[in-house]
Amino acid sequence: MGVFKMPSLGADMEDGKLVEWLVGPGDTVKRGDVVAVVETQKGAIEIEIFEDGVVERIDAALGRTFPVGAPLAVIRGEGEAAAPAAMPEPKPATVEQPAKPFAAPPPVLADAGEIPASPAARARAAEIGVDLSGVAGTGPGGAIVLADVDQAGTGKRKPTKQGLDLDAMRDAIAAAMTRSKHEIPHYYLEHEIDLQAADDWLRARNADCPPEGRILMGTLFVKAMALAAAGVKGMNGQYIDGTFQRSETVNAGIAVALRGGGLIAPAIMDAASLPLDQLMAAMRDLVARARSGRLKGSEMTAGTITLSSLGENGVDGMTAVIYPPQVAIVAFGTPRPAPRVVGGAVMARMCVHVTLAADHRVSDGRRGAKFLKQIDTLLQSPEDL
Repeated sequence: MGVFKMPSLGADMEDGKLVEWLVGPGDTVKRGDVVAVVETQKGAIEIEIFEDGVVERIDAALGRTFPVGAPLAVIRGEGEAAAPAAMPEPKPATVEQPAKPFAAPPPVLADAGEIPASPAARARAAEIGVDLSGVAGTGPGGAIVLADVDQAGTGKRKPTKQGLDLDAMRDAIAAAMTRSKHEIPHYYLEHEIDLQAADDWLRARNADCPPEGRILMGTLFVKAMALAAAGVKGMNGQYIDGTFQRSETVNAGIAVALRGGGLIAPAIMDAASLPLDQLMAAMRDLVARARSGRLKGSEMTAGTITLSSLGENGVDGMTAVIYPPQVAIVAFGTPRPAPRVVGGAVMARMCVHVTLAADHRVSDGRRGAKFLKQIDTLLQSPEDL
């Protein structure tokens, strides 16, 4: 039997509130299935399971807050025998059963004639004005779960905190970044990149595209960073328990500013392998779900390098702090015209200021310089990204 525990969803997480079960006892689960929703300082995160099996029992009740590592459920692996059924008690009304510390009710309860829906789904439906009678349920037994309400409520959502405590998020960010600066020996490198070729290519490429089909400059930044990280040692991976664990794929974290304040950096898996149009679509989807508080646990934990961009905020550059356990973060300023010498003549060229913060336990300035130069080289041939 395996124990499904409260996962760590980032360096700034100590506990989480269990708000929804998407499985129940007897359900078959496969690696990667979303089985629960946990509310943290950064929103409601969908928790995946990383083993195949059958849910033997649920040990964690909805609405309770559990520390990282707390047992939530027991999973019976493939080929394992089911736990023996308890013998019936002769006097169930007077004989007490030993209480489980986190006994949970079934994931969805409904009175006769009532639409079956999870408590979290009912709360969200009331919040955004969705009639549950018109929602198709995808949960156990056809019950309506939180994701179903969010899907049905597209376009109806009211501006609200949705349970997100921005003050708590700010405290969590501060704790994680303080830890990062205390534990990680940062070094920094800066470089200015000529973006004129990339800017010209994007304008030509997007000229006849509808808005939903256009690619933004930020997509080129992410792809160039991911390709460079894949080719330069010491930039792509996580530093855990005193050891650098290099990743075979580049899971690019994207720093997303949340409406009303706060910051979150979920990851796009294997970003280096995605064509630009697919990467753009993945970025749009990730940002939308981050701002609505509907991310997956793996997106919060699997990042191997992060990009932070100031976009069109008009600031030339910034110095970012590494998000542990990653070992590097790349910060892009606002692209702007700047004087450059080209062919012996001074002319205005679109440029961007880029800063690398990297972990000196894993790489050094020479390696970091090679990494930044590779990003520069890649952006000179945007059609090849």
